[in-house]
Amino acid sequence: MAGPVTQPPSFLLTNLKADWTTKPFLQRCQELVKVIDDYPAKDLQPVFPWLVESVFGSLDGVIVGWNLRLLQPRTNEYSVVMEFLDPSGPMMKLVYKLQAEEYKYEVPVSYLPGPVKSSIQQGVLPDCPLFHNKLQSPLSGLLTLTLSLNPFEYYMFNFAYCLIAPRSFPQGQNGTASDSAYFVLVDTYLKYFLPTEGSVPPSPFSDARGSVSPPTPRELSVSSPRSPSMPLAGYASQSSGLLKRHISHQPSVNADPAAQEIWRSETLLQVFVELWLHHYSLDMYQKLQSPQVKLALLQYRLSMSGVASAPLTSTGYGTLHTYQEPFSPTEEHILVVRLLVKHLHAFSSSLKPELAPPSPSAHSHASPLEEFKRVVISRFVQQKLYIFLQHCFGHWPLDVSFRAVLETWLSYIQPWRYTSENSSPPGDSHSRSVPEKWASFVQENLLMYTKLFQGFLNRALRTDLVNTKNALMVFRVGKVFAQPNLPEMIQKGEQLFLEPDHVLHQRQPRIFPTPSRGGSFLSARQPPEADAIFKVKNHVYSLEGQDCQYKQMFGSELRSTVLKLVQIIAQARQTAKRISDHSAEAAANQSFLSWFSMGSSDLNSTYTAGEADDAGECVRKTHEFLDRALDYLCQIFRLNTAQVTQLVTNLAQVPDDLGSRQLPDCIRGENGLVLTDLGRMQIINGLRRFDIQYQGDPELQPIRSYENALLVRLLYRITTFLNERYAVQMEVLCSRTDLLGRMGRFYLSCPAGAAERRRNSPAAARAVLVPRRPRLSLRTLASYRTLLSITLLYLLGALFSFGPLSSTGLLLVAAAVYGLFMSVFSDKLKMH
Repeated sequence: MAGPVTQPPSFLLTNLKADWTTKPFLQRCQELVKVIDDYPAKDLQPVFPWLVESVFGSLDGVIVGWNLRLLQPRTNEYSVVMEFLDPSGPMMKLVYKLQAEEYKYEVPVSYLPGPVKSSIQQGVLPDCPLFHNKLQSPLSGLLTLTLSLNPFEYYMFNFAYCLIAPRSFPQGQNGTASDSAYFVLVDTYLKYFLPTEGSVPPSPFSDARGSVSPPTPRELSVSSPRSPSMPLAGYASQSSGLLKRHISHQPSVNADPAAQEIWRSETLLQVFVELWLHHYSLDMYQKLQSPQVKLALLQYRLSMSGVASAPLTSTGYGTLHTYQEPFSPTEEHILVVRLLVKHLHAFSSSLKPELAPPSPSAHSHASPLEEFKRVVISRFVQQKLYIFLQHCFGHWPLDVSFRAVLETWLSYIQPWRYTSENSSPPGDSHSRSVPEKWASFVQENLLMYTKLFQGFLNRALRTDLVNTKNALMVFRVGKVFAQPNLPEMIQKGEQLFLEPDHVLHQRQPRIFPTPSRGGSFLSARQPPEADAIFKVKNHVYSLEGQDCQYKQMFGSELRSTVLKLVQIIAQARQTAKRISDHSAEAAANQSFLSWFSMGSSDLNSTYTAGEADDAGECVRKTHEFLDRALDYLCQIFRLNTAQVTQLVTNLAQVPDDLGSRQLPDCIRGENGLVLTDLGRMQIINGLRRFDIQYQGDPELQPIRSYENALLVRLLYRITTFLNERYAVQMEVLCSRTDLLGRMGRFYLSCPAGAAERRRNSPAAARAVLVPRRPRLSLRTLASYRTLLSITLLYLLGALFSFGPLSSTGLLLVAAAVYGLFMSVFSDKLKMH
């Protein structure tokens, strides 16, 4: 449990804890508001960590708190909670009150994400300014390291950690994640501290110097044999420190008020990014943060300026297998990350055009908030989000829940959707071409488009595209990448990356401005194309390493993978058509008389009467999504439309015997059939399947959800007694060839159908044939559908003044007539 360093529990805190378990929720909040207004910061200091823990829950997950992730608008507490935690509400007022006095609160390093925690414990200070000058090392050693955070940082840390903390929520509490109080609060905080219009509202409290200032730096570093000292850094090393002047350690005397307030926006974003996106392999984290990689980037930049550099020996991402954090984000986590991405795009796009100069050296007159908007994506989010999405693409289950990850990715690679200029109706978004001004964004985020698209292709090849929701995901990706002008931008970015370095050196000017002349050794004035090449290469090498093997999105290898996907889409269309025909046939067979029939139901059937129409509607949507996905793939990769159409036509002409009635591709092993990779792909996409059916005693099948368990067991005992008592008579009756024999075989379960199913099974050779005698089965009477039918018939009889006995007699007569009809005409109906 985190708390203040030395302050003991106060009398005020004791009273609040005592009232917390006895008074109603509304009364507690009202008293807290009064306490925050009336008491000074000295008395509120020990109350703050207890209150934060009571609201957001403990970091170890033992205390649940207010259950913000499950709190829905329909509850009575929702409005009270939202008002209390509002950015201008009582809780934030308490934060600002304590912030003015510069109190500190500790958080154990053990609650940080795995890579950050391990890095700090090994003596390597993370590159994020959030951790600089905040480490406290007790006498007990490195294992009990803590972070000393100011009240605002402490509050935002607990708020962000609430999303990923282990929680054991009560059963039966369900709701939409996007409607929860936590999701709405995240959106509210983003809009307040990262405003798209205006500036961040000032804090309501002031200290002796005139405003609530950011934390003052302290000379503190972590030492280890690997890293003798880690100096205080600003943002990422590849930047030239655009915000250091205003955000990092700005002076508090005679400073710009906007520069003093912008640190809250920076802190909020750093906390969100570090806690929500910082989950990947430790080796990858150290590779991205280590001084060797920083040196590699420096050497590469110098080589871009024509200075010789030594060859690098850094390891690539694909060779790092030492450590992997066991982290699996939830769907709610992904939805919150998508909300963050969408707002950051809107925040960045609200940069005033006159304050967006083409060269990095012309922004000296911009306000701190405008500078923050310019670099917020590239410096804070790009690197960690890329690796976070790459982790999700590789580890997320192959089911429809991947839609949340997919939409997060698509939101990031379409920043033009979140600009004020994008005011066209949603239906016209695809017809509009991507503005040329976004070419630089595409180039500086090239891996987000190419590498993750390849990851999606690998998932799509292993996904059941007959499923409507999976087909929708393929359609969505195709629609996004087929936007006019976007494929050309991606292809241009790949060409820039593949530009040889010696060609770039010839285009480089030989005179560079020095820092004394208003320039930088690392940011020389380069021609536009040379600058674009530098940015693309810098982006790829900083994420994948100097020795990465880049696979082109529009290369021959990926084109062959796209053709495989086209073939699988065509096969999925054919499978969907076969399912549609099957469902239509099943719906046609569900006649009025069969719905009221007393015959035994086939528990192995694929569709029920209620599912046939839904299946047909889903198949129609699947056809539409797959057809349009094929069109988009042809547009993106300039495929021959005639050849694709011919491929789809050829697959449609394949007879059904080569599809559903053939076994998947497999080989015979010692223990039976073993699937090949082709066979697995055929099963996943519904192209072929094993004819797996229940071959045991039909009366001993598991009780279905549409059956009454008590009646199933009771009727089984009755029929078992009758079958044992009259077994010989039943066998003699079924062996007759006249009308009575056919009626007996109709009413009594005959082993002929089971033998036919065994002959169609791939495991029939190993099956042990157990002789079965004709038997009476009344299990159909335990079905809720049958019980409802009988009840309706009795009610119908009561309307016509039939008593229970008369209605029962009529039902028996109707069953006998139906059985006689089916016995006489069953052979003719089968032939028809």
